[in-house]
Amino acid sequence: MVDRERFKYFHQKRMEIFRELVKYVWDNKLTIDNLEKIADRIVKKYFFEKDEIPFVKDHIRVAMGLAPDQRDYFSDEVEKLNTLERVESPVLEKIDGACRDCGEKFEDYDCYDSCKYEAQMYKRSTGPIIIDDKCLSCGRCTVSCSYGALADKIEFIPLVEILKNEEIKVFAAAAPSIAGQFGDSVSVPQLRTAFRLMGFEDMVEVALFADILTIKEAYEFDHLVKKEEDFFLTSCCCPVWINMVERDFPELFEHMSPSVSPMIASGRFLKKLYPEAKVVFISPCTAKKAEAKDPRLEDAVDFVITYQELKEVFEVLEIKPSSLQEDDKDHASFAGRVYARTGGVSLSVKTVVNRIAPDRLINLKAEKVAGVKACKEILEKLKKGEALEANFIEGMGCEGGCIGGPKTNINSDKARELVNEYGEGSLIMTPMDNMNIIRILGELGLREFSEIYENRDIAGLLARDTGSGYIEK
Repeated sequence: MVDRERFKYFHQKRMEIFRELVKYVWDNKLTIDNLEKIADRIVKKYFFEKDEIPFVKDHIRVAMGLAPDQRDYFSDEVEKLNTLERVESPVLEKIDGACRDCGEKFEDYDCYDSCKYEAQMYKRSTGPIIIDDKCLSCGRCTVSCSYGALADKIEFIPLVEILKNEEIKVFAAAAPSIAGQFGDSVSVPQLRTAFRLMGFEDMVEVALFADILTIKEAYEFDHLVKKEEDFFLTSCCCPVWINMVERDFPELFEHMSPSVSPMIASGRFLKKLYPEAKVVFISPCTAKKAEAKDPRLEDAVDFVITYQELKEVFEVLEIKPSSLQEDDKDHASFAGRVYARTGGVSLSVKTVVNRIAPDRLINLKAEKVAGVKACKEILEKLKKGEALEANFIEGMGCEGGCIGGPKTNINSDKARELVNEYGEGSLIMTPMDNMNIIRILGELGLREFSEIYENRDIAGLLARDTGSGYIEK
C-alpha cells in the first residue's frame, strides 16, 4: 500500500488552510496568487505528490465555501467568492484523491461504518458514496475519515465582506450549546463582546427562541394528545431526527411537531424585526448548515459557522474572549438554555404544559433518545405499533444532544456540566417567566403568551411549511 502519512489527520491540515484563508480575506489580500501560495505550502510541507495537487486545491475551495472541481489550478475562485451571497448545497462534499489507496482494506478504516444506518459507504468503490436522498447531513462521516475524503463547506470566508460593511446589520444567533465551548473561564457575555469586535451588530441567544417554541409545543401537546394511545414527536431543534422521520418513517411524520427549529425561528423573527439584516447561526454540527439551505426554510439563516471554525477565527484575529469584558443580557430561561442536552426539550415543554393545563388527565410522559441508532430503534417500535410508556418522544441525532455535535470543541460530559451551569445562572426559570418574549410579541403588536399558538402570523413564522403551524381548535 502507498504511504498515506501525508493524508493522515487531514482535519488539522484543513484548519491550517482555513486559518490562512481567514488571514488573507480579513486583510483584503485574497488573490489567486495567494491561493496558489497556500496550496504550494501545504503540498511541500506534507510531501503531496504532483497528481495530488487537485486534492489539496479542492480542500481550499471547500474551505472558501465553494464546490470542489478537481482542477490542479485556480482561475475564477476569488471572482466566484465576490458574487457569492450564500453557500450553496450540498454541504457535504466528496474530495477525490484520498481514497484511491484504501483498496481491498476499505472496510478496515473508521469511515466504513460511520454511516451504516443511512447513506452507506461501499467497499471497493473509488471512495465514499453520498446518497443525497438518504444522507441526514449529520457530518459524522467528515470526522470519521482522517484522510480528508469528505469535507463540509466552510461558510466564514464569504461572510467577511458583509461583516465589514457597516450598513448591514449582522446578528450572531448562538446555539444554547455554546456555553463552555471556548474555555471554562469564557462566559457567554464575553462571547457577545467578541462577536461585536468581529463586526456583528449583536449576539442573540437562540435559547430565547427555544423558549418561544416551548410554549408553542406545549399548546400543541395539550391539543393533540388527548388519549392514552396518542403521542407527540419532537425535538424540532434536531434536523437529523426530523429528516429521519420525514424520509424513512413518513407514516409517523403526522405525529411530528410542525414547528421549525429554534435556529430557524431566530432567523425569521430577527428578519421580521430587521428586514435587511443577515443572520449567522453559531453551531455545534454540520446538519444545521444543511437545514439552513432547505428550500422550505432558506428564508431564515444566511450563514452557519461551527464552534470549531469560530475557534480558528478567534485565533487568527487574535481575539481572546477570556480577556474581554462581559456584555451581560439574560435573553433566555433556564429551560431554554438546557435545550442543548438530551432531556432539555422534554423538561422545558413539561414545565409549560403544567402551567397552561394543570388539570390535564393525561400527563406528559417523556422518552428521550439520542444518537442515530437509538432514534431509529424507537421509530421502528412506533412503526410496528409497539406500546410505549411515553407520549412525548424527544429525539436527538447526536449522543448527549447538541452538546455531542461533531463540530464541538469539548467532550459532551464537560459540555453538559457547563450548559447546566449556564442554565442555572439565568434569572428566568421557565419560558412562561421570560418577559423578553412579551417584548418581542409587543414589537409585532401582540401581548399574550397564548398568541404564540393562537395567532396565524406568529404560527407562520414558527412553522416548517408556512401556515401549517396553526392548528384549528
